[in-house]
Amino acid sequence: MVQDKLLSQVLYIDLSRRRFWVESRPELFQGNLGGAGIAIQILNEELPQGAAPLSAENPVILTIGPLTGLFPLASKTVAMFKSPHTLRLGESHCGGRSAVAMRMAGYGAIVIKGASETPIYLAIHGDRVHFRDASALWGVRSSFTVGRILREAEPGQGLRTIMRIGGAGENLITYANVVAETYRHFGRLGLGAVFGSKKLKALVISGKRSLPVVGAKLYRDVYNEIYQASVSLPVMKKYHDLGTAENVAPLDKIGALPTRNLKQTRFEQASTISGEALAEGYLGRRLACSHCPVACIHLAAIREPYGDVPWFYKTSFVCYDYEPIYSLGAMLGISDAVSLLKLIEEVEIWGLDSMTTGVVLAWATEAWEKGLLSAKDTAGLELKWGEAQGYIKAVRLIVQQANDFYRALGRGVDYASSKYGGADFALAFGGNEMPGYHTGPASIIGYITGARHSHLDSAGYSLDQKMLISGKKEEPEKIAQALLEEERWRQILSSLVVCFFARGIYSMSVVLKALKVTGIDLTEEELLELGRKIQKAKFDFNVREGFSPESLRIPKRVLETPSSSGQLSEAEIRQAVKLFAEKVG
Repeated sequence: MVQDKLLSQVLYIDLSRRRFWVESRPELFQGNLGGAGIAIQILNEELPQGAAPLSAENPVILTIGPLTGLFPLASKTVAMFKSPHTLRLGESHCGGRSAVAMRMAGYGAIVIKGASETPIYLAIHGDRVHFRDASALWGVRSSFTVGRILREAEPGQGLRTIMRIGGAGENLITYANVVAETYRHFGRLGLGAVFGSKKLKALVISGKRSLPVVGAKLYRDVYNEIYQASVSLPVMKKYHDLGTAENVAPLDKIGALPTRNLKQTRFEQASTISGEALAEGYLGRRLACSHCPVACIHLAAIREPYGDVPWFYKTSFVCYDYEPIYSLGAMLGISDAVSLLKLIEEVEIWGLDSMTTGVVLAWATEAWEKGLLSAKDTAGLELKWGEAQGYIKAVRLIVQQANDFYRALGRGVDYASSKYGGADFALAFGGNEMPGYHTGPASIIGYITGARHSHLDSAGYSLDQKMLISGKKEEPEKIAQALLEEERWRQILSSLVVCFFARGIYSMSVVLKALKVTGIDLTEEELLELGRKIQKAKFDFNVREGFSPESLRIPKRVLETPSSSGQLSEAEIRQAVKLFAEKVG
């Protein structure tokens, strides 16, 4: 039984009719925990088969889990929707204050339906929901500016989160993101475009309440166990000291850092944009998500003079981690740290997904090199490796949808290459652009088979590195089985909304004890079965929307450029994908 009855409250908001209501759905939460588990169930309920992602029929579903607000590192919010980028499952996770603010407001899930005829933002303060006119905010292209305005306009009560879109979401760029708390995001797969299609500029949530637990002593014991691991494990210290940017140097060393659109897997100037270099030269602040003692969010401080005025400087804080360093740095051949940070800032301002943007620009640069594009296509812009100023201009042209070429780039490399050629070096899997790991076969198989086509689905990159260390190459069947098991367990973590950085802390035994504190008593077998059920529900949803893993394109470039595990075999990859699909189905 769910001890906190408000966790089973689902807030439904209909933008078309400007009405809202709350339903108590304890059976939904008891059978699916929370997070991704309940989100996929609601998505199946609310989304008609084949519905257009940018239509009023596509809901935005925000969910949290039973551990939210009670334990460290369980403060992600899951957003689920049909992706306008891949036309299949859209699932994005965001940290910051969003999850705890939802729980403090008294909801386990929020379902936003329909579409407004005029720009709007929602303000949810506890049990009050306000439909605010956002006409003055629509056209404010900077997500930073929108956040600053709403911080003053909507003080709320208790803990507050502000989610908003920038110009990319307004212009329906299919990989526009939703920014929360300035430095956190619902990235990948285009949630920002879905907001834009609903004329929803922002969502503010606040609340203030207490949370019940079962057994104060058990709660203290489990809390202390999780907390002590969070502050003492070497991997968590690494995240605090350098963040995920620490991965730049080791991935470059083993030849797994995609560089210049994966022409190479080592960047000769990786040391200038590594986590160590950025920390030593530019680190200005560290931030943490709610209820997290690690503080892995790293902000670089850029200090620039104001024109001819002496001794007067502007200081900008730019959030960086491994993904934008890979995609907007190594993938584009940018080695100057300040230039990289300015490009990251530009992408952040407009509200674009940084990974997708970098891969899109890398494809465009190679297409320009190969003569597939003309100056007319690029509006006179020459795209050259390492020249950040040109890429900054290109970002603006994409958001502005300046011409047919930039409109094509606004839909990703699969679509752009279908119009201009260059599919062999268009690095996307199931429509989702490549993450920053060219470690071996397991990573590629994971991108193809994962519910989101993400490196976070089944951590194939980690399996590749384990095989590299052991010197033992696994057969396709064993790789498929290992990825399947990892993705099933991650369904549990994403239903509890546990940060994946803490997956080594939230072991099976810890999860079961933590759930008991919330009034949920499960066995190990029941929990594993739940992970299998959630994974299958996601797989079935994708199949319903036209997904076929066996037919997905494998970019020729990933087979041509050796990974850290050596040359990859298309036959072995497809065999493992086939085995995975058979097992999950």
